[in-house]
Amino acid sequence: MQPRKSSGSVDAGAGMIQRIMRPFVRTLERWVPSALTFAIVLTLVVAVLAVILTDAGPIAVVTGWGAGLSELLEFMAQMSLILLLGHMLANTTVVRALLTKLARVPRSATFAYVFVFVIASLANLVTWGLGLVVGALLAREIAVQGRERGMNIHFPLLVAAGYSGMVVWHMGYSGSGPLTAATAGSFLTESLNGEPLPVTATTFSAWNMLTAAGVIVVCSLLFLAIAPRKGAPVRELPTGVVSQPFEAAAEEVVTPADRVDASRVLTFIVGVGLVVYLVAHFVQGGTLTLNTVNWSFLALIFLLVRSPFELIHLTKQAASNVGEILLQFPLYAGILGIMASTGLIVVFSDAFVSIANPTTFGLLALLSAGLVNFFVPSGGGQFAVQGPIMLDAANQLGVDPAIAVMAVAYGDQWTNMLQPFWALPILAIAGLKMRDILGYTSVTFLGAGAVMALSMLLVSL
Repeated sequence: MQPRKSSGSVDAGAGMIQRIMRPFVRTLERWVPSALTFAIVLTLVVAVLAVILTDAGPIAVVTGWGAGLSELLEFMAQMSLILLLGHMLANTTVVRALLTKLARVPRSATFAYVFVFVIASLANLVTWGLGLVVGALLAREIAVQGRERGMNIHFPLLVAAGYSGMVVWHMGYSGSGPLTAATAGSFLTESLNGEPLPVTATTFSAWNMLTAAGVIVVCSLLFLAIAPRKGAPVRELPTGVVSQPFEAAAEEVVTPADRVDASRVLTFIVGVGLVVYLVAHFVQGGTLTLNTVNWSFLALIFLLVRSPFELIHLTKQAASNVGEILLQFPLYAGILGIMASTGLIVVFSDAFVSIANPTTFGLLALLSAGLVNFFVPSGGGQFAVQGPIMLDAANQLGVDPAIAVMAVAYGDQWTNMLQPFWALPILAIAGLKMRDILGYTSVTFLGAGAVMALSMLLVSL
């Protein structure tokens, strides 16, 4: 069967929503630069604003920036581990085999789009590093198997469904904002009056879990609505792309040392040790933090891999995804240093308080966080810049700090549907460009945004 192509993601089975979003999508494609460029430009903008809006001079700004560069080193390592371990976990032989079985479930193209979105969303609620890779691998595997069964699947829409699962990641287990707020001694602790904010007030609150469920349901219905109808032109998976089950790199076992590296015993012992530690941690009253999330993923990986050889291979494969993020976090830390040392953070907080009230705070914080996410497309980096501002504003207005934390979290994940940075890994696996899926992810942007905005209004009443 030869692929039937359309002119792009917005044109195949185009609906009213996609046609409305088309000019905005094309503007983003043309003008959105790399995430690193955003971080550099934002640094310059904040420095200029500090000189204009505060009493600090250029030397004081540069001093504050330099002093702040190293302030997020621990946080940078924690966030990089979440991405690294999520990628490794998604590529273990057990998870890849599970994805191959899941790909057999959809029996129609329309159901396939919804199925990929729901599975990717659930994976993102576990960890965004896992969700990104799972969404891409599952989309490709379903497209391959669907082609063999004669299903008329529009591949860009399938990939968009996989990426759209990221619209709920900050509501889940690896949400960097809520976890940072729950971590004693984090950079948000001062804004929380020195006391960590437990995840039971944020991630595991009833209203957040209901909001996550609402987003998944609404966006699933939207994918049903925009799916190409029977007989509509589609862009299928290229005929040369076939199923690629993951296999660990074959290592030659010659020496006694090689036999140790090829044995499962050592990795299994470490995995069991981590599980015992985590159980003891929670039994003794320990809380969920960025560290415990990472150690739980690491425990799973050590238990699932078949040898140190496989673990080393998975690490090398995943490491390339961490480099650009590592480079950006010192810049975000420098921005936070400027804002804290010059008093710019107080200026911004006071300005926000002047236009918000306890009822509108959550909604306005969500909208502002969505805008900031275009310039700081990392949830961790965004919380470093915006988290203290919103928490200070919430304190002044008497708003529950959990609302401030989750409003920023919602805004961050919301505009990821239009910001191309986090789509790069999934597009690389799928062999597509951002313009191929942006028309569809913009629909997710509208549907998820409506649910999250309503949630912020209701929880603030």
